[in-house]
Amino acid sequence: MASGKILVIGAAGQIGVDLVLTLRKEFGDTNVVASDIRVPAIPEIVDGGPFENLNILNDQDLLRVVEKHNIDTVYHLAAMLSATAEKNPDKAWDLNMTSLFYVLDLARAGKIKKIFWPSSIAVFGPTTPPIDTPQHTICEPTTVYGISKLAGEQWCSYYHQKFGVDVRSIRYPGLISYKSAPGGGTTDYAVEIFHEAIRHGHYTSFLKEDTALPMMYMDDAIRATIEITNAPADRVPIRTSYNLSGMSFTPAGIAAEIKKHIPGFTIDYNPDFRQNIADSWPSSINDDYARRDWGWQRQYDLSAMTEVMIREIRAQIAASEVTF
Repeated sequence: MASGKILVIGAAGQIGVDLVLTLRKEFGDTNVVASDIRVPAIPEIVDGGPFENLNILNDQDLLRVVEKHNIDTVYHLAAMLSATAEKNPDKAWDLNMTSLFYVLDLARAGKIKKIFWPSSIAVFGPTTPPIDTPQHTICEPTTVYGISKLAGEQWCSYYHQKFGVDVRSIRYPGLISYKSAPGGGTTDYAVEIFHEAIRHGHYTSFLKEDTALPMMYMDDAIRATIEITNAPADRVPIRTSYNLSGMSFTPAGIAAEIKKHIPGFTIDYNPDFRQNIADSWPSSINDDYARRDWGWQRQYDLSAMTEVMIREIRAQIAASEVTF
């Protein structure tokens, strides 16, 4: 790490929680500043190192935090996700785009040295090749979230080419974690299903049983995020965003895997508006460029992820039920 510190914007979110905890283990608690507009529900984020209450739509508030903590690298995770954004398109566009410009402009002005900004498979659309979707392909998103991410990719590339801003990005698939609650995305069912299976033995999916989507266990996503951010600049030639692949499965597929651990588990299906979003996304992703350029390799498949999710959620539930 360089001489300055790391700032994680959006530390209360699904990715932010895991990222802050991992970065603090790697670089030291005092070197990683967590920030969010709301206080995270997980005490370790606030108590385990520096925390700043930050409104990312206030550029002066952002500048204050950067200068106060001598920030060198920014992980900018704040965004309104796909399903929630469809209900609030104006607010989603403002949050997703204005905040990105504030961070890019700080780097352009020399206030920070490096940025990680996440994109998403939402940049793809119904005209994108859906199977083994290539790195360079048709991107015609149909959601405000996808539109904002596609625009953001191009602005990141522009700032890199025109102003030398060192910004790196990954197109995240659906992410699955036991450490934090889902954040309003179309792939949230793949987190909810574990909690419902363990607590109630049943889950009603808002996607059809045969809807295949790219997914990734959070530990793999966090490792990829840190790896691309720390890679030498010449190993990261793509400055829009890299495809990243973990696994692909359907609601029926993950239900079958859960039944191996919880034999009585049942599932039914009641598709809602999120089905249309899912239908516009690829079912599998080609990430050859990430593998070639900065050495990406996944570690978790569906079986390994399911085992960890069930074990850890059961432990959380048991801990919460302890009385004194």
